[in-house]
Amino acid sequence: MLLILTIVGGLTFHSVSNLLKNNAEKHIQQTAIQTNGRLESILDQIDSLTTLVSTNDYVQRLLLRDLSGSPATFAERQALPPIINLVQLYTDGIKSVELYNKDGARLYPLDDTGLLDKVPENWVKQATTKEGGLVWFGIDPLDSTSLLAIRQVSLVDQYFSTGGYLLIRADRSKFALKGSLSGESEKETMLLLASDGQFITSNDDTISQETVARLADGSNDPTITIGNQSFIVVRQRSSVTGWTLIILTPVNVVTKGISVLRTTIIVSAVGGTLLFTLLSFFLSTLITRPVFQLIKAMRGTRLGILKPIETASATMEIRELNFSYNRMVDNINELIQLVYEKELSRSHTELKALQAQINPHFLFNALDVLYWSLLDRDEDKLADYVVAMSDLFRYTITGSSKGSWVKLRDELDHVERYLLIMKMRFEDRLEWEIEAPDEFADVELPRLLLQPLVENAILHGVESRIEPGRVKLTVARADDRIAITVEDDGIGMDPEKLRSLLEGLESGKVASSKASGVGLANVQRRLQLFFSGNGAQGAEMAIDSSPGHGTRIIIHIPIEGGQVL
Repeated sequence: MLLILTIVGGLTFHSVSNLLKNNAEKHIQQTAIQTNGRLESILDQIDSLTTLVSTNDYVQRLLLRDLSGSPATFAERQALPPIINLVQLYTDGIKSVELYNKDGARLYPLDDTGLLDKVPENWVKQATTKEGGLVWFGIDPLDSTSLLAIRQVSLVDQYFSTGGYLLIRADRSKFALKGSLSGESEKETMLLLASDGQFITSNDDTISQETVARLADGSNDPTITIGNQSFIVVRQRSSVTGWTLIILTPVNVVTKGISVLRTTIIVSAVGGTLLFTLLSFFLSTLITRPVFQLIKAMRGTRLGILKPIETASATMEIRELNFSYNRMVDNINELIQLVYEKELSRSHTELKALQAQINPHFLFNALDVLYWSLLDRDEDKLADYVVAMSDLFRYTITGSSKGSWVKLRDELDHVERYLLIMKMRFEDRLEWEIEAPDEFADVELPRLLLQPLVENAILHGVESRIEPGRVKLTVARADDRIAITVEDDGIGMDPEKLRSLLEGLESGKVASSKASGVGLANVQRRLQLFFSGNGAQGAEMAIDSSPGHGTRIIIHIPIEGGQVL
């Protein structure tokens, strides 16, 4: 913020100061033009009056005769004052107007002084070069209180050839510069310099010749230092006289507004900085205090302290953080309580299971004794059932200690034993067929995944028929998965019952098969748990049934197996 204030303040000060300086220079320049215009109006008036004198018919005839070798008589010269004094009559500050012929002899006033006795020869040549134009030269070499101007008198009837000269002597004080142009307490210094650098007049009597020489050297520097003070220099050259009006304006007068601007910017910057600091401290405290409280509460979670914190901020973002943290704490506490209750329930269940557990070794020994007793009595068929039952118990009871995953061949052997036992009940009413290529024998799947499907087919398909029923289990490839199909030729289901079954599977609220404890919902749930991937890595179960055509259940599982739980 300080950097921004500094940059903005600097740019503002620089722009406004340049604007003030430029406006001041333009104002001074305009003032110089107006002052120079007033001087030129006086000079234009003198030029107009001297033009009337030089073109006067009497003057023209007198000079023409003089040029032709007939000098003017004394009486003819006495008739000139009314004509020549016309300039003095209508213009203030004109000391004298003198008329000379082409050779420089004076016709008026009435004496024998020559033109070259009054002015240098080069001034006369310059007036001749101007061809009738009024030329102002500056201070009279013979009288420092007068200013001189020369005008060639061109003869109209002689192709505007040189007939003589008018010498105008003006009072120097007529061109004096007085007062201040701007009305400031510290006035401007004004100087009027001739075309050759001569100092004509000034409104400052203390101006030195050294300063005048520095100003007249032709330098176009916009500023100049005189003593210990700096001035802005504005020059305005007159198109009438060739003189230069110079105005010196103290820099401190022009930059007075800049000083006020500088002070205003500094005071504003200091005040803005203090205000910004106070507001920043207040706002940062508003934000950081609740954040620190939140951090302190989060650090407390390392020590197991999970307590919600009170909302102590009016800031929407901080309130949202507090709300999210408190909700997270509530969820964590609920999860901790849930895990605790589950662990407690699990402990009680394991205890009951241990209390009610049958010793598998004792059970298998008892089944073995029963098997040999049946063989001794030639009950071979019953003996085979006992062996199948023993293997089924061994697969079911002791298999859990060997892991949740089994080979497809082991699962199919278990299904075969289950069907053999069910054959004892249904006898000739139950037929089955298992088709499984050897290439899928090593495919892994969850233990006891297929037996509930076969059980469901027997209890809801074969049992519902009076005539013999058939259960078929087939295994086939389906892209990167295998399809295991269990179908029966029972009475099937109508569309309404099938829809209710499918909805129940989605919600997990399907009743188990004949209260056996293992049903389709169990298979569906285990497929979702063991095969949690998407696409080819996932598993799915589909049911197809119609009245009178039995029921077909198809499960698709990945060949590579699923997730070990």
